[in-house]
Parts: sequence; structure tokens; C-alpha cells
Amino acid sequence: MVSVGLKALVSRRARSCNLVEDSLMGEKDKSHKHDKRKKKAKNASFAFDGDNSTKSVSGPGRVADGTFTRKKFSKHKNTSDPQPLVIRKQVDPETVTYFSEIANLFESSGIDLEERSIICANALEEARGKEFELATDYIISHTLQTLLEGCNVDHLCSFLQGCAKIFPLIAMDRSGSHVAETALKSLAMHLQDNEAYSTIEETLTMICKVIVSNPVDMMSNCYGSHVLRSLLCLCGGVPLDSPEFHGVKPSTILAERLNLRENREVGSDSVQHQQGFPSSLKVLVSEMLKCTREDIKTLLVDQYSSLVLQTALKLLAGKNQELMQIIPILLGCKEENLTEENFINMTAVGEIIELMKETAYSHLMEVILGVAPESLYDKMFSKVFRKSLFELSSHHCGNFVIQALVSHARNQEQMELIWEELGPKFRELLEMGKSGVIASLIAACQRLHIHEHKCCQALAAAVCLPNESPRCIVPRILFLERYFAFEDKSSWNWPSGIKMHVMGSLILQAVFRFQSELIQPFINSLISMEIDHVLQTAKDAGGARVIEAFLSSNASGKQKHRLIMKLRGHFGELAMHSSGSFTIEKCFTASNVSLREAIASDLLEVQTELSKTKQGPYLLRKLDIDRFANRPDQWKSMQASKQSTYKEFYAAFGSDETKPSRSDSFLADASKKTSQPKDIKQMRKEIDFHLASETQKNKKGRFSETGGTSKKAAESTHQIPFLSTDMKGKKRHRKDKPTEVSKKKLKI
Repeated sequence: MVSVGLKALVSRRARSCNLVEDSLMGEKDKSHKHDKRKKKAKNASFAFDGDNSTKSVSGPGRVADGTFTRKKFSKHKNTSDPQPLVIRKQVDPETVTYFSEIANLFESSGIDLEERSIICANALEEARGKEFELATDYIISHTLQTLLEGCNVDHLCSFLQGCAKIFPLIAMDRSGSHVAETALKSLAMHLQDNEAYSTIEETLTMICKVIVSNPVDMMSNCYGSHVLRSLLCLCGGVPLDSPEFHGVKPSTILAERLNLRENREVGSDSVQHQQGFPSSLKVLVSEMLKCTREDIKTLLVDQYSSLVLQTALKLLAGKNQELMQIIPILLGCKEENLTEENFINMTAVGEIIELMKETAYSHLMEVILGVAPESLYDKMFSKVFRKSLFELSSHHCGNFVIQALVSHARNQEQMELIWEELGPKFRELLEMGKSGVIASLIAACQRLHIHEHKCCQALAAAVCLPNESPRCIVPRILFLERYFAFEDKSSWNWPSGIKMHVMGSLILQAVFRFQSELIQPFINSLISMEIDHVLQTAKDAGGARVIEAFLSSNASGKQKHRLIMKLRGHFGELAMHSSGSFTIEKCFTASNVSLREAIASDLLEVQTELSKTKQGPYLLRKLDIDRFANRPDQWKSMQASKQSTYKEFYAAFGSDETKPSRSDSFLADASKKTSQPKDIKQMRKEIDFHLASETQKNKKGRFSETGGTSKKAAESTHQIPFLSTDMKGKKRHRKDKPTEVSKKKLKI
């Protein structure tokens, strides 16, 4: 084996480390992407020099000479045990050479799986007693990660048990955190082996005991926080890299709050669970919170420890007994009062309200409201939030807490109290830019079926004064922020070439899910828009979804007809936009045969160009443009048959809400209507499948008609599963990348 020096090792494949701070929005944590570790740190105080001769490190819990010390959080004496004083020693040259040779050997392809396992075992044995130095060495830590990925469970657990006493220090190091993360992921992989469960549990118990002796430093460290969250996920039996528990994207949270996707309890069965260690999880979380009262206050407003607490709460969702013990501590209640019925006293209420104006705590409170048992939520609502809703809604951090509170309202009584405080404040909240609170109120009223008409009236009155025409309602909401920023609002006009307001479009989508009799001013405003404005709306990502929501509503066919007519002659232009295929699909489904023919004619003119786009082939196939071009009479006949069959199915199987009204000259697509049963959408798919099959059989002469279309379609409900490949899992195509608004928490 050739000896390779440390300088030669630097020429190995580049590994970068792009460590980004955890998002305060609860977004997916990016600080531990192992493939983005920069070769040289821009700030020397965060890493060792290339030759490891300099041991200068800094950050929480460390001083310039490389000595690790406990970070001081409060002037009060901490009841937890202090971390042992550990001095970072330089790795001896012989060990450096040894691990350099192993690294070079792994990069060659000359070893088989069995040899690799033996090498990993021997190397980890060599690392015994030197775990801290090796794991925190910038170069050797990469090799150590490879060893931990390739070793068996016994050697993996032996390594972790050997460094258990200094595991927090390794986890809080820039390089060591990646080693700790890799070790935990390897443990998760070995959980598939039932025989290894007891060994892994013993190892985790040792690590947890060390962490809970002094959790504050690790929780508030940017590297340690991420490792601790992964450890919690491992104990909780969920994937370590699950975005559900490391931080949910704001778009996902927003979709649930606005009823745009199925609302579920935070931390529920939305991810695939694996074998975990529930007892270790409970002990770890409960012991972490046994700090001094001053340390708890610090942890609540620290961005990294807040993320740890959020993960812990999500993992304990549904475990009401544990939550009833933990949440009061996070509310700042005294331990001696936890057993009392009225544990939230007036002094604590004022402190909680002020804490909710802190960024980190506001995110923590959002999770608390999502997982809190119903009885505890009710106490928090009545003791803490009532009479303070508008104050918090007006705050740039507190308004997100109110959105969560409203979204998780349990019953109409709670919603009634919320409406009393916020219902008359629609215009004031919109003027302050807090449209997210308004959107949450609309969605909650819709979900709990309370004040639905009042909600629509309040929104319309907020953007349209009594002496103004209701035609301005939808345009002003589409450009909500620009409208309220305009000084002379009475002279405000439609702005051209400007992106529509994200939250405004979401509000309109929610509005169009109400019953049509409640939202006539909004419907009339939309269908009375000028042709150019309708086209601009259809081309905008948010505006297109507003049009789709309207076409999916139970508005009359005549009203939908008027809007679709304004796009006539522009469907080819619209189809060339990445998201336009969805709008055209909705228009096509909501049209009668003559309008469908007009849409198909527009697409036929751009068929060649459209077929070259990402969304084009699907749209051309869905609307059967080839048949329309070659056999137009057959295409018309087939569209008429579909429409007739749809109506018969709805008449036979649809509820009163799903049956077409007398004024409908066509059947509106209702795939997104929350009031319709899911099986109606499935029926539509089966009809399409059946009619397509029937056409093919007639063409080949192998099919003999024995009954009416509706009879065959009804039989197909039981005989033909919907397996059409052009309908499965289609997602909205977008050329442009997500905007900064979608990446960050919407500041509303």
C-alpha cells in the first residue's frame, strides 16, 4: 500500500459545504447538505487550516485556542452538568497518513464489498480514542463518513458508544456535525435488521443521556441543532431528512390553511414511518426541558433551539399526555402550576403575547397550535389570545400566529369569537398588508360553515366603497398590494405587465369555493373584465388559478360561458405558456360543443409549435386535436356523447350539489370543488376511458352495440378501472423557477 501524504489528499474530489442558516420560516433546513462543503472556509474562525497546524475555532461553546467551553445563557446557575473541558489535539502524522491511504483506496475501484467492510472495521478500530480529533478534522472527517457508511452495525455502534461522552461536542463542530449526521443515518439504515434493534437502542440511550445532561448548548448551536433534530427523528421513527419534521415549506403550510389541500394534524401520518424508539424520544424531549427558567426563556427565542422544539412537538403529535406536560413549559408556565386547572396566569399571558412578537417563538407557537390537544387549545384561546387578536394580527411576526390559530379553530363557537374581533377589521388588515390573516379567516369560515356570507360581504366592502362599481372587486384583489399602496385609490387603474399578488389570487381561489349565491359580486366582477385583462390574468400563474377556480365553481353555465368567450381566439397563444394548459383544460371541460370546437381550432393553428413544448403533447392528446383535424365530425359526435353521458351520470349518482342547474348549458368540471364527493371525479375519468375504448372497438369492427351509451357507461363503472396514462400524476409545468416570495415566508 502506497503512503500518500496529507497534501496529496487535498487533490481528492472536491467537496463543498454550503452551510446556510436555518430558515426562520420553517423551510427545509439547508445547513447540512453533505455535497456542498466548501474546500476552504471564507472565515478562518470557522475551520481549521489546510495543514491542521492551526486549531483556531470559534462559535458557540468554543474559544480561539480550540478549547470547548460551555456557552453561558443566563446569570443564574444552571442545574445541568457542565460539559467536560476538551482540548482539540492535532492528529499525529502517522494517523493522517493511514487515513489518507484509506481515502485513496476507497476512491479506486479495486476493492469488493467484503474487503471494504473489513477495511472499515479496521479503520474504525484504529480511530478508537481519537474520535473527536478525527471527526473534527476537516479532511479526515470525509473519510470517517465513508467508513461509517460502509461498516456493519456492530462497528458503527462501537464507534458511537466510544465517543458518546463527547458526541455533543462533535455535533457542534462544523466538520464533526456531518460525521454525527452520517452515523445517525447509518443507524437508521440498519433498523431494517430486527436483530440490531437492541444494540442500536443501547447506543442511542448512551448518547441521549449525555445530551440531556446539558442540552442548551447543542440546541442553540447551528450545527448541533440539526444533528439533534435528526436524532429526534430517528427516535421518532421517521426519515431523518423528512421535510415534514425538519421544517415544512411555507407553500405547504399555506395550502393547508387555505383548504387548498387536505388539512391534517401537524406531524400526522403524512410521511412513511419506520421502526423507532418511542421511550427514548419521550425521555429525550422531557429531559431537554428540565433547564432553569432563564434558560428556557433563552431557548424559546433562539432560532436554532426553536427548530429543535418544533421538531419534538411534531413527533409527539397525537400523544396528548406528553403534550399536556410539554406545552405549558413552552408557554412559560411555572412547573408548580402545571397540575392546576388554571395554570396560565395573567402574568404569563403578557409574557406570551410579547414572545409571539419574536420571530423564533412565533414559529414555535404555530406548531404548538397545530399539535395542542383540543382542551389545551381552548384554554390557550380563551386565556391568551382572546382580546389580543387584532394586536397580534397587526404585528409582522404575530400575524402568522393568528393565521395558525384561525386555521386550527376547532368549532363554530371559537370562530364566532374570532369573527367578533377580526370580522370588522378586514380593510384595516388589508391596508397593513396582513392579507394572510384575511385568507385564513375566509378559509376557516368556509371549513366550519359559519359567517360565510358575512365573510364575502366584508371582503367586497374592504376593496370597494359603497359609491364605487362592484366591477372593481376582482381586479383590486388581484393586485391587492399595489391597490392599497396607491394614494388616490379612486383613480386606480389596471396595471399592465405587473405580476399579480400571490395572496390576492389565493383569496379569490378561496372565495370561488363558496356557493355561487354568496359570491355574485365577485362572479360579476370577473366576467365583466375587459378581454385584455382576462388574457393577462390567464397568463399569470396566480391569475390562471383564479380563473380555474371560477370554472370549477358552481356558478351558472351562462356566467362561465361569458368568461370563456373572452378568451376565444387566444387559446393558441395561451397554450404556449407553461401553465396555460391547465386553464385551457378547464375551459374545454366547462364548454359546450361549439365552444370546444373553437378551442380546438385555436390549438390546431399552433399544433406544430405546441407539440415542441413540455406541456403541448399532453394538451393535444387530451383535447384529441389529431382526431379534430382528420375526422372533425367524429370528434364532434364524441364530444356530444361525453357531455350527454356526464349529465346522465350526475343525474343518477351526483348529490344535489353536484347536479347541473337549469341555467347550465354544459356541465362544469368539478374536480376541485370541495363540496363534491371524490367518486364523481372518478366517474368522469371512467366515462372518458369507456368512450375512448368504444371508439377504438367501433373503428376495428370488433364491437357490436347492444345498448344505450349510458347503460354501457354505467357498466364500465364496475368493469373498467381508470388507467389512462395521460391523466396520471400530471403536474403544473413551470419554466420559471420559484420566486423569492415562494421560497420565503410571505410577509403579509
